[in-house]
Parts: sequence; structure tokens; C-alpha cells
Amino acid sequence: MTSAFGVRDIFVEANGLRQHLIARGSASAPSVVLLHNLVGQARMFDRAATELAERFQVFALDFRGRGESAWGPHDEYTQSVYVSDVEAVREALGIQRFAIVGTAMGGGVAMAYAAHHPERVTALVMNDIGPDVDGGGVSRISDRTDSTPTAFPDLKAVVNYYKEHFPAAARLSNQRVEDYARWNVRLSDNGLYVWKMDPAARHVGMGVPEQDELWRQYRSIKCPILVLRGEHSDILSKETAAKMGREHPDAQVVEVTGAAHPPLLTEPDALSALNQFLPAE
Repeated sequence: MTSAFGVRDIFVEANGLRQHLIARGSASAPSVVLLHNLVGQARMFDRAATELAERFQVFALDFRGRGESAWGPHDEYTQSVYVSDVEAVREALGIQRFAIVGTAMGGGVAMAYAAHHPERVTALVMNDIGPDVDGGGVSRISDRTDSTPTAFPDLKAVVNYYKEHFPAAARLSNQRVEDYARWNVRLSDNGLYVWKMDPAARHVGMGVPEQDELWRQYRSIKCPILVLRGEHSDILSKETAAKMGREHPDAQVVEVTGAAHPPLLTEPDALSALNQFLPAE
């Protein structure tokens, strides 16, 4: 299927913004929507999406302000707006029901979407995120985003930045990190590499509900849930992941061996869990 249908760039008008997706797989297959983390973009799922496209029609979304999607008003980079964007994108694509896979921030958006649109979601995957998050990991990410350089002299400097500040990237080869990083930056007129991201979208936790409301959302989900936790995650604790397994009648928890925050969804544990969990029809 992947070779027959290839990789397709799709642009749709959603909530007044031009938003970008990468599509793979057959249009006749069940649909899966992939939602990235705070500072990611759709290309972070290239490898995982290629695997999943053997069985599914896969859409990876660039959230507003990232990748090839348009930037929005600075006060609209909030969870409720992202949820509204997902619904507007779904409507523009014309898909009726789909599984939704969210990494980190994208997992929070996916949970909220499933809670508000239960008729649309066949299955929910929350990748290294939960209603509770560890303060130490949140502080690490906040410190990183607050001190992120705005420009780099070359791609090697971008790779070094990822290797130093992203636990998941530290475990990858320089070439693999560069393959991803080149999608996250662009060459500016002054010859420096700059982020393809609105700086206003970098703030951690903008518009996220209080913890009690997040647990209420989680318990209200009507579809099956798969919780993935990186073995070395400093965001989703073992205790919270276990509680998520207890607090929902149709949830399962899988720990991804060797992964930090967040798993890349290409690890054997993650791919095996996804292939077993995602509905084939």
C-alpha cells in the first residue's frame, strides 16, 4: 500500500488557518491520525507512519504554528484550540471515524478530543503522557524551551542541540537525528538555520485543564485506550501509568523498553503494541 499510494502532502483550511498533514496508505483502509509533541511536527512520525501504512490510512498533522501549517494568534496555542483544529481537519478530510495516537502534548490533545467527540474515535493511544505529569520532567522541558537558541550556523549545530537536550535523540545516530532535524528548521535569508515554529507556541501547558478535570476526561473515554510509557520517562511515572490502567475499564499499559520521553513509536515494544491494539476495521 505504501508504495502504491506514497507520501502525500495535504493542506486544508481549518479554523481559518492553512493546516498541513502528511498522508500515507490506502484511502480504503481504516484511518489513524497521529498528533505530535510540543516542539515536534508531522515528520517525527515518518518511520512509524510508514510501518502503520501497511494496514491503515495514516494522517500525521502539523499542529498550527509548526512545520508547514500556518501560524495562529499567540493566545490560541491552547489545548481547546488544538482539539477544535483536529475536528475541523477531520471535517475537511471527510473521515468519519478513526484511531488517534498522540505523543506527549499530542496525547493530551488526543485524550481531550476523544472525550469531546466519542462518536469519532475508535481507539486512543496516549504516548508517554497522562492526567498527571512529573514536575521534574515538566521543569526540564520548560527550561529547555525557555533557553532554546533561535538560530544555528549549520545542521550539525542543530543535531548537537537535539542530542544534548532531547533524551530520545541522545540514543539515535547523528544521521537519523539530522534526517529529522532538517524538517524542523529552514535556511533563512541571512544563511542561518531557524525553527519552523512560532515561538509563541513553545510555552508548556498553555490552556491545559486542572488535574481533576483531566482525570474526569480520561475516565469518560468510551473507546479502548493504550498507554505507552518510556522505561526512562521523566514525564509519565510508573505510578501514574499503573493508575491509568486501573481507572479505565478498557485501558492497557505497555512500557517501552529502553525508551526515554517520549518513545518514538519505532521501538519493537511500541510497534508491537500498536499493531496489536489498533483496530483493523
